[in-house]
Amino acid sequence: MKPTLFVLAAGMGSRYGGLKQLDGLGPHGETIMDYSIYDAIRSGFGKVVFVIRHDFEADFRSKILSKYENHIPTEVVFQSINDLPEGYTCPEGRTKPWGTNHALLMGRNVIKEPFAIINADDFYGQDSFRVMAEQLSKATGENEYCMVGFRIGNTMSKSGTVARGICETKDGYLTGVVERTAIGYKGEEICFTDENGVEQTLAPETPVSMNLWGFTPDYFKYSEDYFKRFLDANKDNLKAEFYVPLLINELVTTGKAKVKVLDTTSKWFGVTYAADRPAVVEKFAELHASGEYPEKMF
Repeated sequence: MKPTLFVLAAGMGSRYGGLKQLDGLGPHGETIMDYSIYDAIRSGFGKVVFVIRHDFEADFRSKILSKYENHIPTEVVFQSINDLPEGYTCPEGRTKPWGTNHALLMGRNVIKEPFAIINADDFYGQDSFRVMAEQLSKATGENEYCMVGFRIGNTMSKSGTVARGICETKDGYLTGVVERTAIGYKGEEICFTDENGVEQTLAPETPVSMNLWGFTPDYFKYSEDYFKRFLDANKDNLKAEFYVPLLINELVTTGKAKVKVLDTTSKWFGVTYAADRPAVVEKFAELHASGEYPEKMF
């Protein structure tokens, strides 16, 4: 059975206004998401599910989905802050979405096969989709998940510091994800300051999470159960978000699930800063010129 690609795209409108996030960065106006869908198709994914917000469904279907018709089957599901378990209501004053793992939960009724999740506005590169598709196509049981561990040196921005989930591993499996902020270059070295105020350096090949995770459908049940506990603990916190690494850490540290860390040579990039845009445009031009992508993808 071919795996499904689940694209987290519900943050589009809120952060960028309408569909401006779908900025044409490729030589022919391609969006970052176009490259992800193209790479997923050629890596062996069989379907793409998008989670979006209801308020830009018409725009999304006409401007985005129409492009992928005849290339790969697609489905759309919706994230709403009012989509909560029975017996729970959205706290008064809450406007912020509930986070990536809540967005992921929206796929529970349409995804019945192994699946990978990605952010809509990140470029992951073909090799990362290839290693993920290979791993998911072998998935047979439950509680055996995976993630692509990007080498941190392949994810940095020259325009400023970044936050990354640093992966701690043993024998190729994840033992924990530690969020580190303000990681940046100091000369040629990649550095951050730890909670004790001590500067630490990171080897360029240190694996980090860029939100490219692979799951089997049993993960939805864990998500439903944990989300209720999350809501109970955060009912008065209007900004708390239910992120994927929160649940992953819980499952890994309690021994309920294992997460295989897949290495990739892919270089991740995104438009973290406005100053990143020209370099990203240049990278896409180079990828087309080298033959990595054809002149017309869709």
